[in-house]
Amino acid sequence: MLSISHSLTGAYLAATLHPAIALPTILASHYLEDWMPHWDVGTGLSAGTRKRSTAIILELGELAITIGLVYLFFQTGKDNWQIWAWIGAVVGILPDFLEAPRNFLKWEPGFIKPINDFHALFHHSTPNILLGLTPQIVLWWIIWYMK
Repeated sequence: MLSISHSLTGAYLAATLHPAIALPTILASHYLEDWMPHWDVGTGLSAGTRKRSTAIILELGELAITIGLVYLFFQTGKDNWQIWAWIGAVVGILPDFLEAPRNFLKWEPGFIKPINDFHALFHHSTPNILLGLTPQIVLWWIIWYMK
């Protein structure tokens, strides 16, 4: 999934659920979302059809868009900043942050390997952009109208 999807889901859950329930639910949602066939900026790295440098540039751009969308969805028109939405957004992409050194730098600290191996069990990328983006766009629309 794109960081946008994981962050918006995490922000929504954090803004609507009690923190004791929200944090484990956000992590579980990350793995559930990755279980669905999806396209993201890292699709093709392991197959060698995308260069790491290209994926890094795309991911940095996507993270900038993610910050803007989390702000738009959860901060605009509010008198105070909803810190829980931001915490949820970060927790929503935490498994991908832990995986980033392995994917982009070919370096993986030993203590992170079991977490990344668990994450890999759920990951179902597709090179088909239309098939991979459609469920994510539907998810964004649902979050926008439910927030």
